[in-house]
Amino acid sequence: MSTFETVLLILLVIDALALAVLVLMQQGQGASVGASFGSGASNTMFGSGGSTSFLTRVTVWLAIGFFLISFGLAYTAKERAAGLNQLGIPVAEETIVVEEELTPEPESVDSDIPDV
Repeated sequence: MSTFETVLLILLVIDALALAVLVLMQQGQGASVGASFGSGASNTMFGSGGSTSFLTRVTVWLAIGFFLISFGLAYTAKERAAGLNQLGIPVAEETIVVEEELTPEPESVDSDIPDV
């Protein structure tokens, strides 16, 4: 595995873990209903707008990064597979399988098991 592929793989794992943490940190759609009754007033760590816009933006950028890194890994895997064809590795030839005919079944025997 090349250094570039290793770096991309490490970045992909970090991105996936960060994306999972951010998705789990976000509140669901039903959580804003409780805020209208006074239970969410202390959620001002990220400003007056709350954390939804900040976390949503970071989640979107991490998702975009995840897809770009995945496409980069797919491209490097394709290039490595194309490089293997140039090494002169012999290709397995197709084998022809000859099927033997089954012995005919007598009319009197009614069986679903084939004769060998």
